Amino acid sequence: MSMINITLPDNTTRELAAGTSVSDLASSIGAGLAKAAIAGKINGVLVDTSALLADGDNVAIITEKNPEALEIIRHSTSHLMAQAVKELFPETKVTIGPAIENGFYYDFDVASPFTPEDLERIENKMIELAAMGQPLERRVMSASEAIDFFEQTGETYKKELIQDIGAETVSIYTQGNFSDLCRGPHVPNTNKLKAFKLLSIAGAYWRGDEKNRMLQRIYGTAFVDKKELDLYLHRLEEAKRRDHRKLGRELDLFSFSDEVGAGFAIWHPKGAMLRTILEDFERKEHLKRGYDIVVGPQILKTELWQRSGHYDNYRENMYFTEVDEMSFGVKPMNCLSHMMIYKSHLRSFRDLPQRYFELGTVHRHERAGVLHGLLRVRCFTQDDAHILCTPEQLDGEIKSVLDFVSDVMGIFGFEYEMELSTRPEKSIGSDEDWERATSALLSALQDSGRPFEINEGDGAFYGPKIDIKLRDCLDRRWQCATIQCDFTLPERFDLTYISTDGERKRPVMVHRVILGSIERFIGVLIEHFAGNFPLWLSPVQTILLNVTDKQIEYTKDVFKKLRDAGIRVQEDLRNEKLNFKIREAQLQKIPYMLIIGDKEVENGTVTPRYRDGSNLTAMTPEALIAFIESEVKAYK
Repeated sequence: MSMINITLPDNTTRELAAGTSVSDLASSIGAGLAKAAIAGKINGVLVDTSALLADGDNVAIITEKNPEALEIIRHSTSHLMAQAVKELFPETKVTIGPAIENGFYYDFDVASPFTPEDLERIENKMIELAAMGQPLERRVMSASEAIDFFEQTGETYKKELIQDIGAETVSIYTQGNFSDLCRGPHVPNTNKLKAFKLLSIAGAYWRGDEKNRMLQRIYGTAFVDKKELDLYLHRLEEAKRRDHRKLGRELDLFSFSDEVGAGFAIWHPKGAMLRTILEDFERKEHLKRGYDIVVGPQILKTELWQRSGHYDNYRENMYFTEVDEMSFGVKPMNCLSHMMIYKSHLRSFRDLPQRYFELGTVHRHERAGVLHGLLRVRCFTQDDAHILCTPEQLDGEIKSVLDFVSDVMGIFGFEYEMELSTRPEKSIGSDEDWERATSALLSALQDSGRPFEINEGDGAFYGPKIDIKLRDCLDRRWQCATIQCDFTLPERFDLTYISTDGERKRPVMVHRVILGSIERFIGVLIEHFAGNFPLWLSPVQTILLNVTDKQIEYTKDVFKKLRDAGIRVQEDLRNEKLNFKIREAQLQKIPYMLIIGDKEVENGTVTPRYRDGSNLTAMTPEALIAFIESEVKAYK
């Protein structure tokens, strides 16, 4: 019998008989490991437990404890769902069913749309099939054999996929009477699928092309065990409760209207006040750090967008118009105007860095299907800045922006993660410039001591970037801040400065935002705080509630004192019961309700009540003003 030698993760070696599988290896180590095995990893590549080992392989057994297990479980659950659909709706044609970040989906071609009742039936059938403990068996076929196989079963979408793959052979997985084209790997048996839930139904065009047939997409999620599934489902319910679109209506912050057009937010007084607070905060923080506030026009000549590369690389996201028979592009970004400001004077090395900050409103053409409240709109305002500096200053400027992000996220109470996104396929500029820009960002990140990941191929078309993803209270990630390093646009726009040796040289440009889109950031804030904004951010900080009409005059006097002191205050003088007015103020999530009855009028005081129902002791209006000011100051 011929033998092979393999190496385990702890660097120990084992001699095994030729023809040993991953599953056999697990059994030779122990019955517990054999039972727990979900997949294997051979020389760094994930494989099924049925995969055979070869001499010299490095092998690991993948169990539920390994991070790779979850994606395998989710992908296998998508196959289980497709099997259940085929058993319940035999005429259905299956298309694709990948694992995604929080679960999986599968697209189906069905005669009639699925209903919520269908979803329940499908999930129950999945439970039944999983309990049967069906093995998932992998077969390798030639492409022509696979096409014949799927044509015989009427799965015409699989033929198109096989042709697109363009490989001589493909793999097919079978469980029970269901077979699917798939690269794998998968769990060895359906009884490994113990915790799953179908979530929703949506329409989806085949291959994402609106010219193709509309399919039915079923979304689901799966976890290693029920405890993790229940936690995730709880977070989903909490996310629904916190949905910024729902709270935006309830708190009267903003609205969208079909008459106006999809993707264009209309800001109501309280929402506009929230924006103003954020924007004033931003101006103050930027001025503190040596930025100059600038403003650019909404439209610029199309030839400028051609020179910048936006026209060739970004025009599908832009709007265009004509003025005096000349073509103009509505700005999707603010960088062109800022470069024009830089070019308006001859610059010396002594003038650098130049830091231009603009709360710039931009327009981007987003597909209707991706619009989502404030989180994805067609018109938004960026806290956009561009720093033009010498190459020697670049490292310090990047680190200063990283510190700026850290300071601001700390004020809002957000933790965050960072990624270095590298050159995408569609890009401009030389290899040398991209290498210099990437090295500069990488060096600043390493020196900062902050952890980060590499995100290959996801940079901007003109330069690499650091993406900052904040984490909210539900542990969701939101892309907000970004820092982009650009050697290319200064070259295209012939930006120069006079160096120490009297020669003209190119500055480097850093594109950066801190909050990013103001609209998106407000959407995240609403969901993070569930509308219970901290006092300094609340559009209305306090509301005066009189008990009877006898206190109206005194209430109006207190209102004026608070307003004159800069407190954002409202008054509710309606002839309603006090408990009714308190309840309405609580629903509006106003931090402080000031109750005014006969006793308060007699003593010249107010009695503050916090939105959670707790009461403070009575105090004078002047003491309340000082109290609110100190709380705001402490938070910021």
